[in-house]
Amino acid sequence: MCGICGEIRFDGSVPDVSAVDAMTCEMTRRGPDGSGVFAKGAVALGHRRLKIIDLSEKGSQPMIDPVLGLALVFNGCIYNHHELRAELEGKGYSFFSHADSEVILKAFHAWGPDCVDHFIGMFAFAIVDTDTGVVTLGRDRLGIKPLYLADTPGRLRFASSVQALLRGGDVDTSIDRVALHHYFSFHAVVPAPHTIYNGIRKLPPATVMVIHPDGRRTERKYWEPSFEAHPDRADWDEQRWHAELLDSLRTSVRRRMVADVPVGVLLSGGVDSSLVVALLAEQGQTDLATFSIGFDSAAGESGDEYAYSDLIADTFATDHHKIHIGTDRLLPAIPDTVAAMGEPMVSHDCVAFYLLSQEVSKSIKVVQSGQGADEILGGYSWYPPLRGVPRADTTRAYANVFFDRDDADIRSILADEYLLEAGYDPSFAFAQAHQSAPGADTSVDAALRLDTTVMLVDDPVKRVDTMTMAWGLEARVPFLDHEFVELAATCPAELKLAHGGKGVLKEASRALLPSAVIDRTKGYFPVPGIRHLTGGVLDLVNDTLRSQSAVDRGLYRPEALDKLFGDPNGIRTRLDGNELWQVALLEMWLQTMEANARR
Repeated sequence: MCGICGEIRFDGSVPDVSAVDAMTCEMTRRGPDGSGVFAKGAVALGHRRLKIIDLSEKGSQPMIDPVLGLALVFNGCIYNHHELRAELEGKGYSFFSHADSEVILKAFHAWGPDCVDHFIGMFAFAIVDTDTGVVTLGRDRLGIKPLYLADTPGRLRFASSVQALLRGGDVDTSIDRVALHHYFSFHAVVPAPHTIYNGIRKLPPATVMVIHPDGRRTERKYWEPSFEAHPDRADWDEQRWHAELLDSLRTSVRRRMVADVPVGVLLSGGVDSSLVVALLAEQGQTDLATFSIGFDSAAGESGDEYAYSDLIADTFATDHHKIHIGTDRLLPAIPDTVAAMGEPMVSHDCVAFYLLSQEVSKSIKVVQSGQGADEILGGYSWYPPLRGVPRADTTRAYANVFFDRDDADIRSILADEYLLEAGYDPSFAFAQAHQSAPGADTSVDAALRLDTTVMLVDDPVKRVDTMTMAWGLEARVPFLDHEFVELAATCPAELKLAHGGKGVLKEASRALLPSAVIDRTKGYFPVPGIRHLTGGVLDLVNDTLRSQSAVDRGLYRPEALDKLFGDPNGIRTRLDGNELWQVALLEMWLQTMEANARR
């Protein structure tokens, strides 16, 4: 788990090593254990290292293999690197380290860009053929690891964070109006390749890009799960689905214990993280470190779920750490949390993950987390209303329960210069194109496919990676093992929607978890102090939106802001988000990025 960056020149000049070094330094918190820069010909690479596998200097990056003529920077973890190493040794390859990064190098030499088909894990990498100058970029199937791109004439830069690209300089930071529309409509999700900045794109998940010295590029999407019934599983009954999903998840959590340092679990007390703990205990893990966070209550809303996390910790005798964050720590953490965001993220639990990661990183470097189960197994409230909806009406029904605003609402908030042409609704068009494509049996399946491959990537997964890596903490997500996702995608929608959502997982868990955890009302990562804006947090929102910088940018219509400030907690999105917070968060993020770029 690290930070990577680089520069590729197409104009005959040498790369700007000082800019690559600056980008590398910007990612120090992603990789506090070491750094390196490599340059040859038209390519320069930078790397920040978090030592997880092969703690020796032999695992350092950029990793150069002079025999094979390859150079690598890599962020992530290849969970099957031991098996791949044995396979590659059988092909005659010898190894100088025990790092999974070296396995990527050898695998690329053996299979070329198709090496990604052999990897089980999370990854973003750049591999340079030092003889030909061809560069290959790759990103994992579920987009767990980020990879941002900045194009200018004659040059391409890439990095694990937007902040690193801004630090390198010469980035077009004008607002991408399509991305802006997605932010305000598609629940703050901005699908690849867009970002809020016109000058920064992101490599889509499950994509390999090959870049030639003259600037020519090819892209290949190498994976896409099918959300259709699988003929080999047509006779599976509910009990068989329980057993198969649970067995696949067993494999997934076992894979994610591969490390040369201890691995803990972020334990919220919900079914998902509790099941991870249960499966690890079943496999013989003892004294497993678990971590829960809670906040002070606000507006009558509880700020913790300790009753459930304590129950799981007691049941499985974990080494449990209960972290409580008082109101006095919440407000000071907001600017730092925003500064850590690679893209604006409106979810209030970003602050929770940021503060949790800060505390957890003091005692451990790797954790497993329960993210992804709701998107993959139908755990959210917007899936049941899609039951029985004709496929032709999927997106309209989906938008009615998931989109924060329709196009008319967006036009009432944004100033004219930030609006797209009348009648163009890119968010609805994107969702419709995705959901109407072949490969999904029902409207529920089409919604789950979109949420699994797009929304999940650019909301919860991005949130977890960003906030944990802000403190040099590696988060592993077993529900996003691609083999588990492939299996779950073919599970009948009715089994997923049972028992209020995620029914197939709840029923599969009954042999392992206390019923109080399984049958509880669905919880979230509560941060009441942001869901309900009062006191210092409301003052921060007001100062942000009334600042000269915000006035000069002129994103919003003054009458829209007046309306929001007139009822700061009463105007909510369809999913009960605070509209004023969403509006303020974007402006806060833009101001923070501008300030950081000037440092």
